[in-house]
Amino acid sequence: MKKGILLLVVLLLAACSGGKEREGVHEDEMGKPAVIAMGREVVAENLQVPWSINKMGQTFYISERNGTVMKVEGDRQSRQKVELEKTLATAAEAGLLGFVLAPDFANTNRAYAYYTYKDEDGQFNRIVTLKLVEEVWKEEKLLLDGIPSGQYHHGGRLKLGPDQKLYATTGDAATDPDIAQDVKSLGGKILRLNLDGSIPEDNPLADSYVYSYGHRNPQGLAWASDGTMYASEHGPSAHDEINFIKPSGNYGWPAVIGDEEQTGIESPLFQSGAEMTWAPSGMAYYEGRLYVATLRGNAVREFNLETGETNEVITGLGRIRDILIEDGVLYFVSNNTDGRGKPEENDDHLYKVELSEI
Repeated sequence: MKKGILLLVVLLLAACSGGKEREGVHEDEMGKPAVIAMGREVVAENLQVPWSINKMGQTFYISERNGTVMKVEGDRQSRQKVELEKTLATAAEAGLLGFVLAPDFANTNRAYAYYTYKDEDGQFNRIVTLKLVEEVWKEEKLLLDGIPSGQYHHGGRLKLGPDQKLYATTGDAATDPDIAQDVKSLGGKILRLNLDGSIPEDNPLADSYVYSYGHRNPQGLAWASDGTMYASEHGPSAHDEINFIKPSGNYGWPAVIGDEEQTGIESPLFQSGAEMTWAPSGMAYYEGRLYVATLRGNAVREFNLETGETNEVITGLGRIRDILIEDGVLYFVSNNTDGRGKPEENDDHLYKVELSEI
């Protein structure tokens, strides 16, 4: 496996303006110079449309959209088969998406997964448990089914919250955005489940998995050290959002976009505006900042929660899908093999960067 050099980060002053690019030099929407990562450590390569990063000790488990999990132990990589009860859908953006190891994974070999499937009844998303048996992940138990699906906008992020509940982001399925405002629909929502698939008694809406609604295509979740919850969301042709998530909060889609305001609608902490598209996906919190993988933005972007500023901190590696931060180290996966990127040799990669060097 290739190893990159130790991280070398150079601050480049851009001579261009208005968010344009010039010879690999970028400015963010505030006109500030972006930090360009000139070197980094490559932890793994030849990933196939990676989606979610998990780490247990020194071992990584990375879900791949075509229905596999890449296991990475030091210099060794092995692709693990995933046996599902339903046939994976081949629609755009669909497949094996969210994947998170159970809190007791070391003893149970169990994980949670979110995937898109198609059968005689149509196309849907479901949340299940998987169990690792002799290097094969096998679907074990159905937790939640019937999550709306369509040509695009499946959501798909799974995260364990600090309350030890399972959270899932779902999209509006692209065909009927009004379902995002219908609290009886599971589409266009952030859902909250007990680990056995039941509805938590303290959910904000009685007898409902819905934690927040009015989302278009949320793909990232993160919590601050005090338990504050944040989510990233794809907007329509720009107007991407980073939101502070409140229980039973309405985030406006499809009635409100960007910085538009309406009574009863939560406004985003950050939004990309009409001229810039981030296409934000996985995210993580670290010391007062959110770090967000961006697909169309081709960067890891930092959002300073204290100052309200945002900057690109890593660029030049193409589309970025997910992020994991542990002990001051940022891990992230590129996503150039997803059909929308321009894969280079040995793409896609898992990278490692010391946050102290950014």
